[in-house]
Amino acid sequence: MMKRVYNFSAGPSVLPEQVLRRAADEMLDYQGSGQSVMEMSHRSKVYEGIIHSAESLLREVMAIPSNYKVLFLQGGASTQFAMVPMNLMTGSNKADFVLTGQWATKAQKEAARYGSANIVASSKDKTFSYIPELDPSTFTKDADYFHICLNNTIYGTKYHTLPETGDVPLVADISSCILSEPINVSKFGLLYAGAQKNMGPAGLTVVIVREDLVGHAMEITPTMLNYQTHVDNGSMFNTPPCYSIYICMLVLDWLKNEIGGLEEMKKINEKKAGILYDFLDQSKLFHGTVVKKDRSLMNVPFVTGNEEMDAKFVKEAAAADFVNLKGHRSVGGMRASIYNAMPTEGVEKLVEFMKAFEKNNA
Repeated sequence: MMKRVYNFSAGPSVLPEQVLRRAADEMLDYQGSGQSVMEMSHRSKVYEGIIHSAESLLREVMAIPSNYKVLFLQGGASTQFAMVPMNLMTGSNKADFVLTGQWATKAQKEAARYGSANIVASSKDKTFSYIPELDPSTFTKDADYFHICLNNTIYGTKYHTLPETGDVPLVADISSCILSEPINVSKFGLLYAGAQKNMGPAGLTVVIVREDLVGHAMEITPTMLNYQTHVDNGSMFNTPPCYSIYICMLVLDWLKNEIGGLEEMKKINEKKAGILYDFLDQSKLFHGTVVKKDRSLMNVPFVTGNEEMDAKFVKEAAAADFVNLKGHRSVGGMRASIYNAMPTEGVEKLVEFMKAFEKNNA
């Protein structure tokens, strides 16, 4: 009997078992082509079918308007920290940032190399455990864009209302919440996400960009970092991350046909998060670290308040097949990342284990 653990990793993270089984079945021979997707030419008709299918499924599942381009890129969300300013910070040469964690901070720091990267608000004062209230009068009126990290993987916070930025394009890093619930794409100028949390394996980065924002890159922008290059070539200017795009296609197919779309996915995710938060809210040993109104559906950090106890919990949990529960080094404690592919049963069993641990360590 094959062993599968409950994997609470923040990324690369758990993938739907059906997707992995399908990929395994097709590993040596993709749909009668006599070859694996890993080894076929990205210029072949067969592969063209895969990348087009991935894009059309993403457009359908996320209801992406036709005036937005979908790009399958490499370099992780971290490369977008430079790509966004190089392509967008070219009018007033200014942009606004809200710092709600490590990734938002890195995005601001990188953008500051190319222009004026104004910090509108930050929640660093309380270890990024909340989303700061924003005052639109402090926003830069002529900013080229306004950047947020929609869901903060490390700190477990999420924007439940978006900043009102008027004509200034809103740009968001949605790496850890993409596909977890419906999102109104038209409220954003650009969305980007590393795929390794909710979309597929590491190696793929998805960018969704409004077409009027493409084509204004700085002179110094490398060819590979210009969105125009990838728009003009259908994400095929060079060899794309072929296999990661294929798995992403399978995940999107699963979301559409097995789950029934993002409204259904959201209900499942709210149920899973509810089970864990409800337990944390009444537990005497464990408690969540995030202000209630800003809690994430995807990443749930929690602590006992005692480092030795935290370490003991992580160790015993791993021995019981609940793996990757150790919190990020900047927060300590524990973190359960409960992405789309984590079954409800996994969260229920984790809570049972936590209850038993609490009883034994009271």
